[in-house]
Formats: sequence, C-alpha cells, structure tokens
Amino acid sequence: MKRILMLTTGGTIASRPTEEGLAPGMNGTDLAHYLSPLTDNYKVSVRDILHLDSSNIQPEEWQIIARSVYEAREEYDGVVVSHGTDTLAYTASALSYMVRNIPIPVVLTGAQLPIEHPLSDGLDNLRTAFAMAASGYPGVFVAFNRQVMLGCRAVKTHTTHFGAFDSVNWPLVAGVSGAGLTVYPNAIPPLDGPCRLRDRLCQEVFLIKLTPGFNPEIFDMLLQMRYRGVVIEAFGAGGLHFIRRNLIEKLSTLIRAGVAVVVCSQCLYESSNFSLYQAGQKALAEGVIQGYDMTTEAVVTKLMWALGQWEDVEQVRACFGQSLAGERSGAGAG
Repeated sequence: MKRILMLTTGGTIASRPTEEGLAPGMNGTDLAHYLSPLTDNYKVSVRDILHLDSSNIQPEEWQIIARSVYEAREEYDGVVVSHGTDTLAYTASALSYMVRNIPIPVVLTGAQLPIEHPLSDGLDNLRTAFAMAASGYPGVFVAFNRQVMLGCRAVKTHTTHFGAFDSVNWPLVAGVSGAGLTVYPNAIPPLDGPCRLRDRLCQEVFLIKLTPGFNPEIFDMLLQMRYRGVVIEAFGAGGLHFIRRNLIEKLSTLIRAGVAVVVCSQCLYESSNFSLYQAGQKALAEGVIQGYDMTTEAVVTKLMWALGQWEDVEQVRACFGQSLAGERSGAGAG
C-alpha cells in the first residue's frame, strides 16, 4: 500500500457555519473521519499544519507548506494538501518553484462546499488527489472535479461551479473516468536534477492590471515604497499606452532603478508576444521581461521566488527565460 501524507491547511473543505459565515472549523482528525473509504487502499497519515481560510494564506504560509512537503519526500510515496480554493493556484505555483524536482507527487485539492455538506464535492476531489498522489509521477499538481492539472498551470475560473479550475495553456495531467485514473505522462515535465528546498521569497512584488487611461505616476509610488518587482497584465498580446500617459517612460525609470518588471497578457489563454506591435517593442527596448503564456499566478510567484534567490535583475531575467516546472512553453529547463 502506498504511503500518503495528507497535510491540512483549512479552507472550504474544512469549514463549518459560524455567525460570520463559513470558516475553517475542522481539524485533521475531523477530516480523517471522511477518509475511511480511502484508507483501505492507502496507508494514510494526516497532519495539521495550518487552519486558515485560503484568503489568509500568504508567502509565510507557502514556506510552511513547502518545508512540510520537502520533509515528507523520503518517508512518503505522495503528499495531498487540502487547501482553500481562492488562493490554491498561487500556492501550487509557488510550491512548483520552492520544491522543484520533488521526486514524489504533491497534489493540492479542496472543495466548493464543506465536506460535511451532503452535496459536497470534497470527498470526490480527495479521491482524485489520493489516486494521483499514489501514481508515482513526480511534481506539483492540482486535483479538482475528476481532473488533474500541473500546479503552475492551474487557474481558478469559477466561484461556485464544481469545475472550479482550468488548466491554462497546458494539457491535463490526468483524468478520472470509468477506466479509473488515466495519467498522460507527456504532460508532466521530467525531473532535471535533485530536489532542493529553496523557500526564500521576496514579498515586495506588485501586480497591476492595466486599464485605459491608467496613471503612470503609480510607478513613482512603487519605487518610493521600495518594491523590487512589478508584474503588469497588459492588453492583448502586449499593449501598453504611451500617448498622453506614457507608461513606457515610467517603466524605463523603474528598470534603471533595478526593479524587475515582468509583463504578461490580461487574456487567459494563448501567449503574449511583445514583438508584434509598436507598443510592445517599445517596452522590450526598455528592458521589460516577457511572461509569454504563463498564468498570472505563475508569473507573480516566480518573480517572488526569483527575487528571493538573486539580487541581480539579470539573473531574474535569465530565470524567466527558462521553464523551471512547466510554467511556460517554448523554453528549455535550466
């Protein structure tokens, strides 16, 4: 029997009604009660590490989760992390870098309804997560609605639908059907070295979604606040306005001051390409870093992680030129 460790962090799956709405109210022992159908097939251990609504899971909590996962890599065949859905994609992306080349499956899952609710999707999601955790395929994954996605490609796209997550710009890693769990190995990036815990993060990263008429002076404020990284969701394939309100000029000031600026697209699917249009080429000429087909969650967490590893922006730029865990297409691992 495969040895599976379940790390609990709170979230909707473990929530109960309170006077202020749903809040995490179940611990690992409570959740373990619902795992009895699974314990016949796996040797399950349950460990509480957090007890939070995922809106309150922040970089400090990513470090706690990463360290727990890293410590489990030799004793267990797989790890399941129960997590609230709202920030699950950020955690999954962050883990993809922090425990890169983890030699066992690490599978994050949760629920749209508390597991105590009679119509909850929680147990079904746990079944899928445990099956993937026992599959032997290494990496960080998200299991939801009988589908398994690469952790750094998952995005929450629905607030209440049981199919809460989409795999963006990447095929599914596995699916559940009458044939059981079917894994698609070609969708799983191969390991390219030993696993090391690299959990230092820079929290001075700011995310901006451009709107027409966006005031460039905000970048002056970010510089005064000593932000080290900025992620910009630009228009379409890579548009930023420079008439009347010159964003390009302000970005140049940021970059000359040593701030890493990564620009991706507001569009959920397909890739940005800043070489297509004049506005994009102007931004490239000033030294912005392209996000290509990465999700916003993957870009933000990669920038936080990269700035945690290196002070030199050129090393951060080189990091974004590589695909570390399958987060971007068309780039070799490094």
